[in-house]
Amino acid sequence: MNTTVDARGLACPEPVLRTREALLAGESDVVEVLVDTMTSVENVSRMAQSQGWKIVSRDLHEDCWHLILQR
Repeated sequence: MNTTVDARGLACPEPVLRTREALLAGESDVVEVLVDTMTSVENVSRMAQSQGWKIVSRDLHEDCWHLILQR
């Protein structure tokens, strides 16, 4: 089961905090994060990597970034 964090429209640090909460919950080895700014992409990516997660995919679809994080 994958976990999805929809952080579109949220200002930093909220996307990072919500993503971190999902990572720490440990419910899934794959977490999809939806954000709408490059700042959020960078901050979420940096935090995830610091927690030992890999950025498997980072794609822009229309006006939304989809990050796939894997434990």
